[in-house]
Amino acid sequence: MNLLVKAEKSGTTIVDVTPASAGWRYVGFHACRLAAGERTEIAMRGRELCIVVLSGRVDVHSPAGEWKDVGDRESVFDDRAPFALYLPDGAGVRVSARSAAEIGIANAPGGGRLPPRLIGPATMKRSVRGQGSNTRYVTDILPETEPAEHLLVVEVRTPSGHSSSYPPHKHDRDAPPQETQLEETYYHRLDPPQGFAFQRVYTDDRSIDQSLAVEDRDVVMVPKGYHPVVVPHGYQSYYLNVMAGPKREWHFHNDPAHEWMLKR
Repeated sequence: MNLLVKAEKSGTTIVDVTPASAGWRYVGFHACRLAAGERTEIAMRGRELCIVVLSGRVDVHSPAGEWKDVGDRESVFDDRAPFALYLPDGAGVRVSARSAAEIGIANAPGGGRLPPRLIGPATMKRSVRGQGSNTRYVTDILPETEPAEHLLVVEVRTPSGHSSSYPPHKHDRDAPPQETQLEETYYHRLDPPQGFAFQRVYTDDRSIDQSLAVEDRDVVMVPKGYHPVVVPHGYQSYYLNVMAGPKREWHFHNDPAHEWMLKR
């Protein structure tokens, strides 16, 4: 199975990954672009949502409530955290754009047991990981310390010429606290947008071993295995990660062949 999902160059839907299309159980991801005054309808009954306003400003209406003028970034490459909205059930949701906007809709199985909430930038933990040419900038949008049923959502900016999700790590085995089983999608953005990055997805036994040239707004699906990213000189990378699995915990295992670099 090809793990690269190419972006649509025009139209509202940029990319759409469902459990059925991915061949797994939990993670769904949908990204769309909206012109000012345009709206999109979401019909995902029985699935919890985390709507991330990647850029622009939107209004969101749902049976659980209404939120006006959500979002304040011009670009995912702005040095600030996004606005996001958690909805316990994805039925009957409408997103209307006040300006040109891009949104990412992370989704996973949900039962509607938790209250909806706006997740503001000030509540999100921002951190720096790695060192040298492995440095990247992380924003925890919906971490395991905040309530949800299955979803974990994080965004990462990686500077020009740097690696990310590195050393290679995986989370495909139910063995906490050493490792947990989590499906994952990477929604990639590049600046300038004509750029590309490389992502490899591989398992110890090489039953999966794909090296993917990723362009702006493509998605990489990670059903299992290690999944590092490398960004060429002259371009910077952004990706939005969506993870979900049977346990809402993020524990990962580094590839032993490359873990030595953490001990230097």
